[in-house]
Amino acid sequence: MELTYSPKQKAFRQEVRQWLAANLPDKPLASYDTREGFEQHRQWEAKLFENRLSMVMWPTELGGRGCDLIEWLIFEEEYYGAGAPMRVNQNGQLLLGPTLMEFGTEAQKKRFLPRMAASVDMWAQGWSEPNAGSDMAAITSKATRDGDSYVLNGQKTWSTRAIFADWLFGLFRSDPTSSRHHGLSFVMVPLNAPGVTVRPIKALNGKDAFAEVFFDDVRIPLENRIGDDGQGWHVAMATAGFERGLLLRSPARFQHTARKLVELYQANRASADRDPSLGDAVCKAWMDAQAYALSAYHTVGRLSRGAQIGAESSTNKIIWSELDLRIHETAMRILGASGELTDQSVHAHDWLEGFLFAQAGPIYAGTNEIQRNIIAERMLGLPK
Repeated sequence: MELTYSPKQKAFRQEVRQWLAANLPDKPLASYDTREGFEQHRQWEAKLFENRLSMVMWPTELGGRGCDLIEWLIFEEEYYGAGAPMRVNQNGQLLLGPTLMEFGTEAQKKRFLPRMAASVDMWAQGWSEPNAGSDMAAITSKATRDGDSYVLNGQKTWSTRAIFADWLFGLFRSDPTSSRHHGLSFVMVPLNAPGVTVRPIKALNGKDAFAEVFFDDVRIPLENRIGDDGQGWHVAMATAGFERGLLLRSPARFQHTARKLVELYQANRASADRDPSLGDAVCKAWMDAQAYALSAYHTVGRLSRGAQIGAESSTNKIIWSELDLRIHETAMRILGASGELTDQSVHAHDWLEGFLFAQAGPIYAGTNEIQRNIIAERMLGLPK
């Protein structure tokens, strides 16, 4: 594959590179799994929005720049290459945003999307429940129709950054006689609504990365529903495709981490080369990150010609989650026991943070075991 860029694309890359060089924060932001860090990242997102760089592929009237997916890949390469802050509103911008564009009403798009692009509203995802994790069809939280409102009751868990978010989107069972995939509705819930209780769940690193959310007779208007009543599964599957596909985890994120891994290996080569397999692992990580990037360009090319991503989003999810895990496992092998010390240099500590976070990759967005079942059944035609 030979990648060539148009003059317009090259100019866009240069513009993004120059803006980032002039506007990156002077020092790293605090973790967005803390209140302080969350607000710092919100302010950074607002700065991106002011320059129409928060969601470059969204239409201009909704807060974007109207870029195509190639330009989005270019932006991501420059963004991660510059070491810019991690994006904190991904649940809203990269999952709910595309869902609203596909299934939302014009009123919903105008109401929610510009505020989402500017991170005025921060979003959490409300799918998993105590007895409905990978088996999302087992959802029991209820949305009972009462006039022009739904009354919500139930519990969601493992909601990323819900402790700090303003809104939650999720699935609720609106048909009490239904089961499994049927009778579910996709709704948006303000987390400050009466009857909503949010409790933090600490991650492996001790930070409030997740939350469980309880709904006790929470009343929301019907206009907060996306799609038709009882058709939430169809809407949610589109959202899951965005989550597992290119948008949530762009290739540039892993290319940047792979480059850092090469630098780490070179800086510690005297000790690392005592294990000959480490050099091979570093090479493989770098090549796999490049292969994922080239695959993404191939997919974007297909999409530009009218193709759609269906079950193959499951292959993307497996690739990026297991690649992230391998990169960080290799880094921890290079660092040895010292890499586990949280009072070491920021450089070492970043690898530890990344390693702990990477453990969840094969679980969230649908476990990789479930993704392999989807690939076997829907792409390969194998029996259940």
